[in-house]
Amino acid sequence: MTIRTLSVAAVAAALLAGCAPSQVDNVRGQATVYEDPRSSGRVRGVGIESQDVVAMTDEMMRDMLANRILAARATPPRIIIDNEYFRNESSSIINTNLLTDRLRVELNRAANGRMVFVGRHYADMVEKERELKRDGAVDGGTIRKTQATAGGDYRLGGRIASLDAIDRNTQTRSRYHQVTFEMVDLELGTIVWSGAYEMRKAAQDNVLYR
Repeated sequence: MTIRTLSVAAVAAALLAGCAPSQVDNVRGQATVYEDPRSSGRVRGVGIESQDVVAMTDEMMRDMLANRILAARATPPRIIIDNEYFRNESSSIINTNLLTDRLRVELNRAANGRMVFVGRHYADMVEKERELKRDGAVDGGTIRKTQATAGGDYRLGGRIASLDAIDRNTQTRSRYHQVTFEMVDLELGTIVWSGAYEMRKAAQDNVLYR
């Protein structure tokens, strides 16, 4: 009688388990850990990582703010900072917006009116709104109408280049990066400011960047 009762209980438990929602076995998994983007994380390779993005954009921002052509004019210059002319020619995979967006945002905050930033990457959005206003589909807003959108005085250009070396005996990979930032006069084509950031990393197991 005891064995029969246990068998019935086992069948009932199995049926109930089949009806219950499935659960993922995460015994061997690890909880998410927040890491400081300014420091090296647990996953490290020879590519450009978060701490590199933060370090180089901070350095370029400080250097640009110290440039009298860009940050000491009586009339604040109009500046365009986006990735349109910022090229990645290196063997590292990186979204160049990470560099140009952070540089623009931090520089805009720190400049405190000494520079005016033109959102050329938002040009389509601005033109659509201007058309709606001038067609009478919407009112004119609270900002004065202008004949045209703002033109830029200076625009950021630059490139990322790299040099790789591999030791086949130890399977160690080394990569040297040179990241160049330049501000170009949009009338004369002259370069009014330049900055460069260099770094070299070595690792036995290369990390996959996406």
